[in-house]
Amino acid sequence: MSLEWIVQIISENWPMFLRGAGMTLFIALIGTVLGAIIGLLAGIIRTIPVPERGAKKVILKVINVILSIYIEFFRGTPMIVQAMVIYYGSALAFGIDMNVMVAAVIVVSINTGAYMAEIVRGGIVSIDKGQFEAAQAIGMNHFQTMINVVLPQVIRNILPATGNQFVINIKDTSVLNVISVSELYFMTKSVAGNNFRYFESFFVACIIYFVMTFIVTRILLYFERRLEGPDNYTMLGQEIQAGVPAANQTVESKL
Repeated sequence: MSLEWIVQIISENWPMFLRGAGMTLFIALIGTVLGAIIGLLAGIIRTIPVPERGAKKVILKVINVILSIYIEFFRGTPMIVQAMVIYYGSALAFGIDMNVMVAAVIVVSINTGAYMAEIVRGGIVSIDKGQFEAAQAIGMNHFQTMINVVLPQVIRNILPATGNQFVINIKDTSVLNVISVSELYFMTKSVAGNNFRYFESFFVACIIYFVMTFIVTRILLYFERRLEGPDNYTMLGQEIQAGVPAANQTVESKL
């Protein structure tokens, strides 16, 4: 029976499933963090005001064109193709003998960075222009405005999208089996090749993927709620006023 085979497959191959799940989480986490940093930098650069003339205008135009090509290319091509090009292509074209783990992290990072760049840019654009003008009015440059005023709000606003990208990366690491990365899908394929029970083996992998994404989603929701703060709160002025006796409030109002 299938249930008996599922129990047997788990009992005999749980170390392989565990190693594969750990590798999947590791690649997805590192790739998401590095991709978020890449996207943050790209989003900030793409929102720098371009002057009307001068060398700075030319430099920013060139950088924006390069970033646009990078974003469009990696958003418009599948990750599985990017993995093949970066790992095998770098060896054939440039003679680079790249470690599969390094290649996997690079692929996930630059792919995530392309998506995060647009997410960050959208988050920056959504900030009210009055805050930029107020920061400039007190003498802040673009970098200081981003660090002290804009980015704290942007990071909070893009946290759900970043968490969603992490969940996507957990699932998309399965395509890295084409370059022999020992993630969960690769390990499951090895298990299924040994016992020829493909349905039962990949059913176990399906449950493991679901458990990982479910737990990660709940953790991210917890942090989102913490950042939102309590639903009901009292302002400091109201607390101070509430602590003053009514008689004193009457005297103060008369004064």
